[in-house]
Amino acid sequence: MPTKTTPKDFFLHLGATIVLYAAAVALINLAFSIINYAIPDPLASYFYAGNVAWPISMLIVLIPLLYVLEWFIHRDYRLYPEKLNLWIRRWRIYLTLFLAGATIVGDIIALINTYLSGELSGRFVYKIIAILVIAGIIFAYYLFDRINAMDTGKRTRYTLAGIGLVIVLVAVVGGFITVGSPSTQRALRFDQQRINDLSSIQWQIINHWQTKGNLPASLTELNDPLSGVNVPVDPETDAPYEYNRKGTTTFEICATFGRPSQDLKGRGEFGGGGYPIAYPSRIYPDGGLDSNWQHEAGRTCFDRTIDPERYPVNPKPIPAAMR
Repeated sequence: MPTKTTPKDFFLHLGATIVLYAAAVALINLAFSIINYAIPDPLASYFYAGNVAWPISMLIVLIPLLYVLEWFIHRDYRLYPEKLNLWIRRWRIYLTLFLAGATIVGDIIALINTYLSGELSGRFVYKIIAILVIAGIIFAYYLFDRINAMDTGKRTRYTLAGIGLVIVLVAVVGGFITVGSPSTQRALRFDQQRINDLSSIQWQIINHWQTKGNLPASLTELNDPLSGVNVPVDPETDAPYEYNRKGTTTFEICATFGRPSQDLKGRGEFGGGGYPIAYPSRIYPDGGLDSNWQHEAGRTCFDRTIDPERYPVNPKPIPAAMR
């Protein structure tokens, strides 16, 4: 007589299955992002730190949850050996084996297609290895779980679970090395905002030149309550940005940065689009990097010269009384 599946059994197995698949996808995405960052490809897109931050966040939550659910499930097996014959257990194991095998085949096909399209061979090789290791361990774990009654199967399953945990820890550490600590990301975001502010100030100075025919003596001249223009200040310290008029058409604007700028071009997905979450922040529509905003950590000044032919002064309207 078939063993009856209780609601507890159903939701334990369902929860463990969902968590397993989500964690596996997160781990594969994290591995791919680390590989992309470590092996730049000139034809690839910009690196997006969220591609590492999200998988790390998911793994930190999902992996402990997965191991807890598996512990509860196997505790029931020890207390009630008849539960080894639950239909949901059999379906879960065979579904996982099928999906793990399908993942290996499907991802290898996709990676071969990307490689044939021109992606660097180094990236291709390491991604293949990552897929085989991650999906292979999942496949082997549930294969031995199917023969759980054998002591050899139990020992092997425990060993595979330990190896899987080590791989996750290595991937998470690698992710933190790739994007830096939260304080590093915060510093980069402050620097990104500084570059955005300086770019805005630069265009306001050009607009002032085209409107009035001269450079402002100070940044306060750019404030215009009618049009809602307010000169931004440093987002971290609230200190005003430094501005110096050096000639009739030359000036410099300065800021103090927390980290050196990063060139993240080519460290994203091959042939992909998107914009970086960290440096560089100024990206032209054609995907080019605005190198005029590259900087080191600390105080950095950017010299600018206005070309009167490219940015001509707007002609003054003739008063009606003089027409």
